[in-house]
Amino acid sequence: MEEAEAKRLFRKLKIRTVLDLALILPSKYEDTRLSERIEVGKTGTFEAEVLSTEQRPGQFRVRFFLPRFSQEMTGVFFRATPYHYRLFAKGSRHIIQGKVTQYRSWLQISQPKAIKEAGRIVPRYKTAIKESEIKALIETYVSERRLYGEGLQSLEVETLLALHFPQRSSRNIHSTDYDEETLKVLKFVEAYNQLYKLRKKRRDYPALEALNGDPTPFIRSLPFALTGDQGKAIEAIRRDLMQSGRAARRMVIGDVGSGKTMVILAAAMIAGRHKSILMAPTSLLARQIYDEACKHLPAQIKTALVVQGGSEGEYRKADFIVGTHALLYLEDLPRASLVMVDEQHRFGTRQRALLEALVSVGERRPHYLQFSATPIPRSQAMMESELVDVTLIQEIPFEKKIHSQVIGKEHFKALLARIESELEQGHQALIVYPLVEESSEIPYQSLDEARGFWEKRYEGVYVTHGKDKEKERILEEFRDCGRILLATTVIEVGISLPRLTTIVIVGAERLGLATLHQLRGRVGRNGLESWCYLYSNHPDNERLQKFCATTSGFDIARLDLAYRDSGDIVDGTIQSGQKFRWLDLGEDEEIVRRAKERLVSVRSEE
Repeated sequence: MEEAEAKRLFRKLKIRTVLDLALILPSKYEDTRLSERIEVGKTGTFEAEVLSTEQRPGQFRVRFFLPRFSQEMTGVFFRATPYHYRLFAKGSRHIIQGKVTQYRSWLQISQPKAIKEAGRIVPRYKTAIKESEIKALIETYVSERRLYGEGLQSLEVETLLALHFPQRSSRNIHSTDYDEETLKVLKFVEAYNQLYKLRKKRRDYPALEALNGDPTPFIRSLPFALTGDQGKAIEAIRRDLMQSGRAARRMVIGDVGSGKTMVILAAAMIAGRHKSILMAPTSLLARQIYDEACKHLPAQIKTALVVQGGSEGEYRKADFIVGTHALLYLEDLPRASLVMVDEQHRFGTRQRALLEALVSVGERRPHYLQFSATPIPRSQAMMESELVDVTLIQEIPFEKKIHSQVIGKEHFKALLARIESELEQGHQALIVYPLVEESSEIPYQSLDEARGFWEKRYEGVYVTHGKDKEKERILEEFRDCGRILLATTVIEVGISLPRLTTIVIVGAERLGLATLHQLRGRVGRNGLESWCYLYSNHPDNERLQKFCATTSGFDIARLDLAYRDSGDIVDGTIQSGQKFRWLDLGEDEEIVRRAKERLVSVRSEE
């Protein structure tokens, strides 16, 4: 095959590596080897001579003699054509194939197929290109030399070659019903190939400058002790920022309430007078971090807030600038050696890149840290660390006492009693509705339908949703003086509500487990005993019951993958949607670890 034609086909199939091609396996195998015995209920391949033919209404019957077995067999065609009449003429010899059945005492095959060439196992492929083209690509590029060259070892090479070229292999693999050993190999190769592609995608740039501020005085001044995971994250960031030859690119992923804000402030201390910028998705969250900075950072670190219509401090002279996407529209944004983005998935790739570009100088880039409160499985973290360094914060500063329960209509009276009990103690309640207005497609009350009940029965009821232009003001007012908040999932990430002890999520089965975990994380922020109720018309829902039995966000992430497949790590954010065919990121952590170790060893030998 000519190289230009191969490149065209690779582009059509979105093939980037030899292993991408090797992992396009046959959809089925045609076994044309002559059968050793006749087995009723199984497909057989036989030498046959036509003894006689008979045409009946709607049928063409052929009586065959099988010389190898000295046995007769009937072939029945229900959709016979002139071609069949000519082909199966009396006295002609064939190799026929079909499923053997028994009709009364006679063996027969319905619609027997005449095979031109016997004695082979033929792989069949279903792809976006012609079968002849995919076979030509595999014949040309899937070779022992190339597979070893990709870093595979003998078992993996032999398995892939046996799957594509069963005739040449001593291994008996000619079925898509793979045994356990073959599946393990495919999972490993899939993980290894993905890690390799991520590594190739990564680009490193020189840093604007090395940052060597000391976060120790800040850490010692805190009125509480940091967790071990917070300390490890700060130390990893400190090592990153000390480099000038490579701009740091690290993602810090912490469970809800794990204390990422203190890690952010420690990073600002390390940057010191070289300036740092943090971009948050909402004014509310930006102001919250700004308030924490003013409270805990030493006076010599000047801090400013940049949000639409409510900035504080002089950002041109500040060492640490906290803001929203309003930062992107400043014409005189100071050059900062450290850029941080909180809840990075809430911003588009273009917005994150624009902020980084605003303070870059030629090829030199600021150190870049991303923070996320959406936990991921450790196996996925290992994958993503080939593209960007990853730190997990799994410990939380204090044990949360959150009771989770799936409830239905019959529990509503008890629910009201719980809410009223908490309100009497000065605590707050949040009810999350699936939509703002009534919809015939969703069998739950909307925000508009439900608010009358709550507003009539209780005082201090606040209502907001995603399209509400006043939502940030309403959330602030509720935090300070409200009792019950009715909202949509706008509350998922953002404001800290220290008095919130009860959350009710209506139509909970409609939400992903990660979103449910984020919502549950709104309660019990200061260690207060709290309750999370998942209201559903189907309270026996297995997924929701398992969620209630699990509190760790990282365990939730693994559970989430069991119900929805992982997304595309290379081409975008992990979201719902099939990516891996064999690898299970929720269960195959050990396989991913071995693949990562292999990749490291292969790279060190290059």
